[in-house]
Amino acid sequence: MNALFIGRFQPLHNGHLKVIQESSKKYDEIIIGIGSSQYGHALDNPFTGVERKKMINETLKKEGINNYKIILIPDIHNPPKWVDHVLKIISDFDIVISNNSQTLDLFAEKGYKTCKTPLYNEKVFSGQEIRRRIIDDDKWQDLVPNTISDLIIKIKGVNRLKNLE
Repeated sequence: MNALFIGRFQPLHNGHLKVIQESSKKYDEIIIGIGSSQYGHALDNPFTGVERKKMINETLKKEGINNYKIILIPDIHNPPKWVDHVLKIISDFDIVISNNSQTLDLFAEKGYKTCKTPLYNEKVFSGQEIRRRIIDDDKWQDLVPNTISDLIIKIKGVNRLKNLE
């Protein structure tokens, strides 16, 4: 059984990683769908799709997780047609896992099995909170895997976020 895990991963954080680790044991393959993949260099979407894909790949390699693939999913800003858009890009999954209720509802309406992911300390394991902490010079590195913090620093993501505010 293959699972589709959709998120923006801006950036991938320890909560996302926990979901992927648990899912990698439960499903044959995890398809990680990077949503809004055409965006980058914006306050809500500071990292490009390619950067996010690299962050996730390097993290999962380091974690020893091999039963996954990553697919970039550009947004079309049309919820009624969004699932059909996703299905043109990816179709080899049996269940959709996400924490986003709208995502789950849209796939359920099309007859797909869905599963809401557990939240792991959602007040801090949130892309929005991590981005806020980076901008405010608050401690953020412990909320993401080391590979992610290293890559954010390497691509000058801290400066990028501060210049976007």
